[in-house]
Amino acid sequence: MGFFSFLALLGVAYLAWRIADQLPDLIFRLSEIQRDVAEIRRRLASPDDATKVTADEPPPQTQDQPH
Repeated sequence: MGFFSFLALLGVAYLAWRIADQLPDLIFRLSEIQRDVAEIRRRLASPDDATKVTADEPPPQTQDQPH
């Protein structure tokens, strides 16, 4: 029974090592998601900024302008 406990301990140690190895990537990806969510919230919080035309967007068409 001691041999199987040793194998189980090795398995747990291996899994803990693999998780710890991936933590920097996981933290980076979470920070990127948090940054994107904050940007979306800022856009939703100020709807007047969402209606402004930026330099890379064409101006909106109106009924008066020829197509």
